[in-house]
Amino acid sequence: MVLRTAAPIKWHVVLLDCHSTWFYFHSRFIRCVRKLLFSQVDAFRERITGEAENLVADFFPKKLLELDSFLKEPILNVKMWVQLLIPRIEDGNNFGVSIQEETVAELRTVEGEAASYLDQISRYYITRAKLVSKITKYPHVEDYQRTVTEIDEKEYISLKIIVSELRNQYVTLHDMILKNIEKIKRPRSSNNEALY
Repeated sequence: MVLRTAAPIKWHVVLLDCHSTWFYFHSRFIRCVRKLLFSQVDAFRERITGEAENLVADFFPKKLLELDSFLKEPILNVKMWVQLLIPRIEDGNNFGVSIQEETVAELRTVEGEAASYLDQISRYYITRAKLVSKITKYPHVEDYQRTVTEIDEKEYISLKIIVSELRNQYVTLHDMILKNIEKIKRPRSSNNEALY
């Protein structure tokens, strides 16, 4: 009877097999963790995108139109009032008239900037519509979807700046008019008392 000896154990093969098994499970674990993290990030991004789209599409345009309608007519009325108070051109004593003209120029500036802000909002919607049409045409290209998100975030920040700028302009205008209200109402002082 021949005794068979057990084949020698090839430890390097066993170690390689264990290592490859460990690597396989480790890489699967890493992939699962990444997938979970990416899904959480995507869910967060979708939630933020939804909120931003709601703000940009519904809330901000309503607020801006409300602000525009609230402020447009008073600005036009104040501008017309100051223009009607400007006296006819005469020699000398025109300091008050120059204050009136400066006030009208500031009113025109505020009015023009408000119009440019509304134009900016229109351009945003046009740009966004073009991107959304590209998304429907090429749904597999994620860059278009991310670009829409980026544009929405940029517009959100831009709208906050616009509202802040409008507030600052109206505060400055209010301050300018209050400080010069007497010269705006009566641009030329009556020196008749000084003659006698």
